[in-house]
Amino acid sequence: MGKDEKEKVRLGGMALANGVLVHGPTSWACAVRTDDGQVKVVARRKRLLGSKLKSPLLRGPARLAEAFAFLPDVKRALPEAQLPFTRGRVVRSMLASVIVLNVVRRTRLSYAAKELLSGLMTLAPAVLSLREGAVAAYHGAEHITIGSYEHGEKRTREHERCGTHLVGPLVATATVGNVLAARVPLRFRPAARAAAGVGALAASTEVFAWMQRNPDHRVARALARPGHEFQHRVATAEPTRAQLEVAEAALNACLELEES
Repeated sequence: MGKDEKEKVRLGGMALANGVLVHGPTSWACAVRTDDGQVKVVARRKRLLGSKLKSPLLRGPARLAEAFAFLPDVKRALPEAQLPFTRGRVVRSMLASVIVLNVVRRTRLSYAAKELLSGLMTLAPAVLSLREGAVAAYHGAEHITIGSYEHGEKRTREHERCGTHLVGPLVATATVGNVLAARVPLRFRPAARAAAGVGALAASTEVFAWMQRNPDHRVARALARPGHEFQHRVATAEPTRAQLEVAEAALNACLELEES
């Protein structure tokens, strides 16, 4: 790994319905295309830094919490930002998922089958949010922009650190955890299910981190394949030049804060 590559800032991102959010270790920046066609950008420092935690049990959930904690700040600083999971169809699908989950839990299926179906059903709103309007194209723009910065060359719309790679491990570990929690005495079951949820998230993020450290390992490649295909076929679309311009504006604003 060369000197320049070592100095790259580790970035994450989120696609909006009208723009891109990019965040680094200490900062975030959001750029949107307004109704009149202008690019509007806001950048701020993060107030919660989950990366400070080193415990394997806590650092995964803490980093996920960090990634969502600044979203209210984004909306206050940039009211034009259209967060994908706040749109009408996505909210309705969340409510529908809750109803279907209650029906599934009342069936005569085995507990393991119920938990697996429940885990898959909870993904429906997330999938719908990615297919809503221009979100998939902005998701592709986010990946291309961040990936090109990190690798120093033009990249495709699939990214090796996309959260889609967490889906498989998270559903599997959550299913196992909840099946085990069901064997706990009834009075302790709520606490056991909560612990299973945290454990599943922690285990999934540790597996994901291992995949990033060992990208050429055949197990890592096998685990990454479903996420890559999901990105290619469902979660992303080829962005326009105008959408890439928005993503690049968010990237540059975030890097300016991170490097200052």
